[in-house]
Amino acid sequence: MTIDRLVLAIAGFFILFSLLMSQVHSLHWLWFTTFVGANLLQASFTGFCPLAKILKAFGIEPGKAFE
Repeated sequence: MTIDRLVLAIAGFFILFSLLMSQVHSLHWLWFTTFVGANLLQASFTGFCPLAKILKAFGIEPGKAFE
């Protein structure tokens, strides 16, 4: 699995998890959802993603987006 696919999978998990937590724990979890969405949006324009840098440091193969 490439960094691109892992970033999308992890972001999707975080969004779904934070939506679930907002329903069962506190609406403040929606701030985390907002952060993940904003980070995905800025990464689409700038190509910079902190998670991609971390995964690259672990030696995971980059895809086209994060080369």
